[in-house]
Amino acid sequence: MAQERQNIYIAAPGFKGLNTADSPVAQDASFASVAENAVIDKYGRIAARKGLNKLTSSATPLGSSIGIETIFEYVDQSGDKVVFSAGNNKVFTGTTTLTDVTPSGYTISANNWKIINFNNHAYFFQRGHEPLIYTDESGSGVLDNISDHSHATGTAPQANEALAAFGRVWVADVTGNKHTVYWSDLLNGHAWTGGSSGSLDITTVWPTGHDEIVALAEFNNFLVIFGKRSIILYSGADDPATMVVQDIITNIGCTARDSVQSIGPDLFFLSDTGVRSLGRVIQEKSNPIGNVSKNVKDTMMISVNSEALNIKSVYSPEDSMYLLFLPTSFEVYVFDTRGTLEDGSHRVTTWVGNKLLCGARTTDGLLYLGNEDGINKYDGYTDDGSSYSFKYFTNPLSFGDPSRLKMLKELSFTVIGGSNATVVGNWGYDYTEAYTKQSFTISTSLIAEYGVSEYNVSTSEYSASIVIDVAKVKATGAGKVATIGLEATIDGASVSLQELNTEAIIGRLV
Repeated sequence: MAQERQNIYIAAPGFKGLNTADSPVAQDASFASVAENAVIDKYGRIAARKGLNKLTSSATPLGSSIGIETIFEYVDQSGDKVVFSAGNNKVFTGTTTLTDVTPSGYTISANNWKIINFNNHAYFFQRGHEPLIYTDESGSGVLDNISDHSHATGTAPQANEALAAFGRVWVADVTGNKHTVYWSDLLNGHAWTGGSSGSLDITTVWPTGHDEIVALAEFNNFLVIFGKRSIILYSGADDPATMVVQDIITNIGCTARDSVQSIGPDLFFLSDTGVRSLGRVIQEKSNPIGNVSKNVKDTMMISVNSEALNIKSVYSPEDSMYLLFLPTSFEVYVFDTRGTLEDGSHRVTTWVGNKLLCGARTTDGLLYLGNEDGINKYDGYTDDGSSYSFKYFTNPLSFGDPSRLKMLKELSFTVIGGSNATVVGNWGYDYTEAYTKQSFTISTSLIAEYGVSEYNVSTSEYSASIVIDVAKVKATGAGKVATIGLEATIDGASVSLQELNTEAIIGRLV
């Protein structure tokens, strides 16, 4: 009697990103159990991330510090640009050469600056530090204490959070006072007394009786005040003296100041239950269905809760991704922002192996990333000339019946890009991580594909020459469930996985 054969065909492996939250056997085969140094490209394929190309020629100014912890691009009214960064308790300008511009005699004890661009000035805020101000009105381009500015009035709060919105600077989170919001005079971020400057104590507004301000944001013409356990929205912030509470959200707050990012018409932020969408939270209040990170929440929050350094984030509309940096665990969680899955969550992949500390997107659409070497540009397909590893693994596949033995016969990977790259097919049974491996080399044949522009190859408006290869691997062994994976060495060209096709013989009950 012929043995039963069954085929699993995955047209877009990893299309739905990581899922570490649900039962692995019962999952949709479009989810992945591993997606390292990966992104979801614009065609819905799981693909290798771009490279980290070091711009900083010498990390000597960083000394023995952990690296660049803050990056910010300042743009003045004439379009002149200055890239600021912070590390080693100093403030630098430049990308290739880090020039120390810390004011003379100014003592810095941390690098967790919040830098904002407002009315032709850059303002630097950090808890326990007098704010700094940068202006090139006189062409000098000097960074100085805000109290030394010629038009400064009053004492600027030594706040940890700052926001430029509604024609003024807003700050909060001062040592010993995490319940008051302060604002500057209209169009004057260095005037903190007189005019229309002022403050608001929101102690009596907290829905649970006590909370702490973590972050501020502007959303749909509302002033958003993020507490750790609640969110308050004020309308009428154009005139702070008469603004009123528009909405209060309980049981959801923000746990990391720099996790807040404007994502087109929405805001993403990190709560104590994962990454959230403010738009969905407003609609659903505390309903957990709006959790952007639902499919990786438990594993991600383990890293979040053990994070000893500052959690940062950045949004790149060019690459359609929100990055959440967890440097202690050497992880970056990458959320695809092109759309949501059926449950409202977003597709997620991870970057591992590089201790990335922060990021910034420039007005030209470049993505800068900070680490121990300085400032890097997200570009190309090498890490500063060195190769890196891209990994994708399925969740355990039961072929519809987890109670019967399966014997994989042939694995077929349709791989795009990566001419001459070494790729390793993996397979294993019954939840093992000791995989059997077989390597193959991607061919150099070129096939035209419409509109491909991300593979670092010659392109035109309508087509590009890329490599498409179908690699077949003869598998061995047997087990109740099978896990299949692909590892690729990225060294100058991208690799993505278009299809995975596998055949198994279905055996006896076990």
